[in-house]
Amino acid sequence: MDIVHHNAAGVDVGSRSHFVAIGQGDHHVREFGVYAQDHNDMIPWLKQNGVIQIAMESTGDYWQNLYSALQAAGFQMTLANGKFTKNIKGKKTDVKDCQWIQKLHSLGLLSGSFLPDTQTEQLRTLTRHRTNLLNMAASTSKKMQKYLRLMNLRLDVVVKDVCGLTGMKIIDAICKEETNPDTLASFRHGNCRKSKEEIAKALQSNGRQDYLFALQQEYQIYHELQAKIKACDQKIKEFFTMYIRFSVVDS
Repeated sequence: MDIVHHNAAGVDVGSRSHFVAIGQGDHHVREFGVYAQDHNDMIPWLKQNGVIQIAMESTGDYWQNLYSALQAAGFQMTLANGKFTKNIKGKKTDVKDCQWIQKLHSLGLLSGSFLPDTQTEQLRTLTRHRTNLLNMAASTSKKMQKYLRLMNLRLDVVVKDVCGLTGMKIIDAICKEETNPDTLASFRHGNCRKSKEEIAKALQSNGRQDYLFALQQEYQIYHELQAKIKACDQKIKEFFTMYIRFSVVDS
């Protein structure tokens, strides 16, 4: 096959080092570290060898800093999906991998993955972080229900949402070591379908202190996560406000 990119390099991205190939000989391969200084050492070596275009795999999130450094240095970057750079059968090594990527890119067989602009990437980071916080809060809610059940407090039966108004007030009282069922039932919100009597019947604790301690811990974590979610919402709001303002000014 004809060579399409005559000044191409291939990078096998790793968690502790990056292997870079500028050709198919062993002397064409160098290993660099993952620190910022290592990136700065890689750039002049590539330029001295006439490299213009560089391809690398989108391995985890290890590629991002290196990609940004090389792009800022003026190289034409191609970020390839790993499924398109699978090597031939045989012993797999970092040297062979980077040479294989270099060969594929030289022959024009690699297509670049979609990369969003800076603003979209920043917003994606914030929204993904918010999603992670929501997932952790959901997991904590399930753990609270677990410890309530182990204490024989069947709040999940009499309340539709244990993290709703009624549920959180009752859990807060339980964490403060309130054990009287009637007192706990008095925290019932007016919208709750179950009567105070039925709620009190479901809240007769077995008094296990180990489960109470675990519940208190999860309850605290849940509130901390809710505070972080609110802070994340505020950050996203500030980002949109700033982005919209700058967009209007630029237009």
